[in-house]
Amino acid sequence: MEKYNKLLSNIKKLIENRLFTSKDLKTEVEGMLKFKKKILLNKLSLVPREEFELQKNEIVKLRKDLNNFKTKKKKSKR
Repeated sequence: MEKYNKLLSNIKKLIENRLFTSKDLKTEVEGMLKFKKKILLNKLSLVPREEFELQKNEIVKLRKDLNNFKTKKKKSKR
């Protein structure tokens, strides 16, 4: 929280001294938010949707293969 307040204080000073325009502020805030988003996503270990779907389909296929194998094994024991 302290860093956040310090950042706001610095932005306020720059605006007061007319060294920081609203466009600069927008660019700075967008950059900070993108950076924070990347950090959060890395912490969560998220994967792209496409990769998730590929893995999901592979698991479904492996489960079918396993069930077929179990069925064949049961039939061969009889």
